[in-house]
Amino acid sequence: MDERPIGVFDSGVGGLSVLRAIRTELPAEDTLYVADSGHAPYGDRARAFIEQRAIAIAEFLEAQGAKAIVVACNTATGAAVQALRARFTMPVVAMEPAVKPAALQTKTGTVGVLATTSTLSSQKFLDLVDRHGAGVRVLIQPCPGLVEQVEAGDLRGPVTRAIVERLVRPVLDRGADTLVLGCTHYPFLRQVIAEVAGDRVALIDPALAVARELRRRLAAADLLAPESRQGREAFFTSGRPDAVAAVMSMLWLTSVAVRPLPASAATAR
Repeated sequence: MDERPIGVFDSGVGGLSVLRAIRTELPAEDTLYVADSGHAPYGDRARAFIEQRAIAIAEFLEAQGAKAIVVACNTATGAAVQALRARFTMPVVAMEPAVKPAALQTKTGTVGVLATTSTLSSQKFLDLVDRHGAGVRVLIQPCPGLVEQVEAGDLRGPVTRAIVERLVRPVLDRGADTLVLGCTHYPFLRQVIAEVAGDRVALIDPALAVARELRRRLAAADLLAPESRQGREAFFTSGRPDAVAAVMSMLWLTSVAVRPLPASAATAR
């Protein structure tokens, strides 16, 4: 039994969708969540920059006693997960766009992947499509602007809906009946995406699969916390704590306190 916390990080607030799944799957675990909002979004950042940020945040989480790291960001996974696994001995669990379940589920043989430009151009994603996309047509749709809307707390406003319409409609028009939410911010836009896509289009969010993989990895290493306890969350950001706390509280559905990252972890090197 191990009561040390699990470290979770994302470019901003989107990884709360993964943290929510972790809390459901592992209610006894303490978590430390880092929103790198001072450097968000990652989508159009250079790979080297994202890798550097991921390492700096993971070092902070390790110093806070984290027993495992969850990279709750598809873009950071594609750019930095190999470097993190080479550098840290603790379990590192990362995101993966749900191409495999989408390929198994589609009835039209066409699936759409909504993600950032960086995620869709990463070798990790291209390898994923090669492994699991055989026999189906995989349509990729970069979604600039959506992360920024979630970071601003605008989940259903007219500007957000217009962006979703512009990005999702072409994928639907080409026959996609299954949409992969390939960025952890996008589940917070699920309602408006579903309204645009319609009832016959399935939306797939890999967060629960990530939480289950985290449970498996912790159990295998005998790192699970005692089930009799209730886990707690602590939140940090490289952005403005007051602004980030306001959006996090809305997404987390309860008021949260957000602490600033120390300069050593918050500043780009």
